[in-house]
Amino acid sequence: MNELNLILLGPPGAGKGTQGARLRDDLGLPYLATGDLLREHRARETPLGVQAAGYMAAGRLVPDELVIALLLGEISERGKRGFLLDGFPRTPGQADALGAALLSESRELSAAVLVDVPDDALLERTTGRRQCPDGHLYHVVFDRPARAGVCDVDGKVLVQRDDDHAEIVRERLRVYHDCTAPLVDYYRARGLLLRVDGLRPADAVYASLREALAVPELAL
Repeated sequence: MNELNLILLGPPGAGKGTQGARLRDDLGLPYLATGDLLREHRARETPLGVQAAGYMAAGRLVPDELVIALLLGEISERGKRGFLLDGFPRTPGQADALGAALLSESRELSAAVLVDVPDDALLERTTGRRQCPDGHLYHVVFDRPARAGVCDVDGKVLVQRDDDHAEIVRERLRVYHDCTAPLVDYYRARGLLLRVDGLRPADAVYASLREALAVPELAL
């Protein structure tokens, strides 16, 4: 398989994480989800995590210099054969920084994949999510646990993440449309944009994604 360097684009709650995890498993590439990495650093109270915590709790973008330092280090360490980025870049300025960093290593982006979902559907999806302390995810409408409020796997209490409350989700969507949505035109102008309809079931979205990328599964 040739080097495959992908960015996953789309508003919060569009399903980028689900699709990225499946691509990771099929293609054997590191899946670098900015949100997960930032939450990990926040939980460990690293210097980056402490700085990012206030921005994340308010649903605001973490400053470019913090995210760039984190992601470029991960790409250098883990992305020798390619990578999947989820949550970065979020702005055209970050896209410029990523492009320059890749160019300095004689690499280039393969595609920017947009998982497209309208705001009203995203609000329902996101505010209904519940999670146990070990990371198992549920939804109060679409994927209920057998016992209300309790994880099926480990019996722990399910909670709503701070950034899944309605007021925070609306703020994240506003920030997305103001700052991140311009990346659609940015990558379209460079011939790198692939769009998939994220309203369909996850399996159908993934089938369209694999067809658009036209890459075989990795032989393990």
